[in-house]
Amino acid sequence: MSSENNYIEVNKESWNSRVESHLKSDFYDLKGFLKGNTSLNSIELELLGDVKGKSILHLQCHFGQDTISLARLGATVTGVDLSDKAIDGANKLAKEVNVEASFICCDIYDLPNHLNQKFDIVFTSYGAIPWLPDLDKWAKLISDFLKPNGKLVFVEFHPVVWMFDDDFEKVAYNYFNSGAIIETEEGTYADREAPIQLEYICWNHNMGEVINSLIKNGLELNSLNEFDYSPYNCFNNTIEFEPKKYRIKHLNNKIPMVYSILATKK
Repeated sequence: MSSENNYIEVNKESWNSRVESHLKSDFYDLKGFLKGNTSLNSIELELLGDVKGKSILHLQCHFGQDTISLARLGATVTGVDLSDKAIDGANKLAKEVNVEASFICCDIYDLPNHLNQKFDIVFTSYGAIPWLPDLDKWAKLISDFLKPNGKLVFVEFHPVVWMFDDDFEKVAYNYFNSGAIIETEEGTYADREAPIQLEYICWNHNMGEVINSLIKNGLELNSLNEFDYSPYNCFNNTIEFEPKKYRIKHLNNKIPMVYSILATKK
């Protein structure tokens, strides 16, 4: 069994195992993306506003679809991810669609050793922070990479979602961060039938932990919004009640599923 001390190794392997099935999955709709579809959702697009000519640091970028989507909107973008297979995929994808974007493969806590630049915007989204044990360190990193008055655009699955068991039948996990959660699963959220078994280590971060880490590191909150749907069909027992809006069938609109934060570096 893994110990949380080697979480970087375990999670890197876990994400490396996912890349191939993710690239082929309907979930990531590579075919549509190659034709010019954006992978960004209305939630983050509204917060980002016009990014033309802006420099953006995209943390935990997976194989780069959102990074490339931002570049297609006229931004100069650098994507960072732990998985070398994901970063290989990102570089190939950028080449294939003829879009300029830079990619760095490293653990994000180690990013200051790989990048020395300040950005207009730091962007990170959907399922990013559960992989990070220390949010204070995360928020400091964001603050350090932002120019004065630079913005953080952050969209994440709501911590209430992570309290439930996989079928959303009962509360199975602590809302508060009670330490590392070590899990094993068959398949992956983008393709449940994928012939892979994954082990991974993650952490639940409640809203107070997220917000206080940002405030403590010199970021001023401009908005906090909560949404009663997910733009991704990545959970069990979902229903699509409007195009690209999913809820847990038996919970309807009763729980928050996603939240967004816009913050400015003071």
